[in-house]
Amino acid sequence: MEFDLIARHFTRATPGAVLGVGDDCALLAPTPGMQLAVSSDMLLEGHHFSPQDSPAGLGHKSLAVNLSDLAAMGATPRWTTLAIALPEENDAWLTAFARGFFRMADQHGIELVGGDTTRGALTLSITVIGEVPPGQALRRDGAQAGDDVWVSGVIGSAALALAYRQGRLSMGQIDAAKVLPALYLPTPRVELGIALRGIATSAIDISDGLLGDLGHILERSHVGATIEFAALPTLPVVQNYLHEAIARDCVLAGGDDYELCFTAPVDRRDAVAAAAQSAGVTVTRIGRISAETGLTVVDADGQPLPFEHTGYDHFAA
Repeated sequence: MEFDLIARHFTRATPGAVLGVGDDCALLAPTPGMQLAVSSDMLLEGHHFSPQDSPAGLGHKSLAVNLSDLAAMGATPRWTTLAIALPEENDAWLTAFARGFFRMADQHGIELVGGDTTRGALTLSITVIGEVPPGQALRRDGAQAGDDVWVSGVIGSAALALAYRQGRLSMGQIDAAKVLPALYLPTPRVELGIALRGIATSAIDISDGLLGDLGHILERSHVGATIEFAALPTLPVVQNYLHEAIARDCVLAGGDDYELCFTAPVDRRDAVAAAAQSAGVTVTRIGRISAETGLTVVDADGQPLPFEHTGYDHFAA
């Protein structure tokens, strides 16, 4: 029954692999001279998503959040594996999930080459494999004092949507409809990551919150940063709620954005703009890297803004 399920829902042609789904292992042939970038992530029902969430949307998001890791490294997606635990076999749910999963896979040219299924609480575990030329991966440890800090797209929408869904923030339905897609259907910035090779000095995807994820760059690079709150790019609807502390926290530390936060030298601003244009993504300068360690957020007058949280902690009580 397990192999029938895999055959029905998750077996497709994999011309980019020597051998795909159906054997004990997939056989992959990396492009000569390229390095492999590999990342794994898990999504658990009741923790990362709700039982009421759309299975097609979950298929999209489960792969998108992993592709975002490849984007943060400037890697070209090649292959993925999927391990899924299911409380029971549900053909309709799996059909919708696979539709969302493969739609995202096709958008980014990544092939499903293996995985596993078992019975249990609904859990999704995905591994993605990409390629990047030697020495061109966007790492977290390259930020330099004086670099600009950039962010792609807009941030805060997904966290605001989650706060609304959990009843922690009151929003009208029209406003909620503008932010909910960011939570359910994130867009991995794969093309931007590739375009930033040789330009960005460091990069990370914003999955756990801007301040927390930027903090990883600062720690690995042994530098600090000053961020301008007024410069942070948000949807106009998010601006309407920034008078509330919870909304400001969503923008600074909410997570689930899956945008890229990256650094680049001041003299590469034109190159950053050209990379963003080629990828069809907006980018915004939000601050500057400093030699002194620590992270400061300032208001429009340059005065420090207090903040309680920096990002999501998977093991927090």
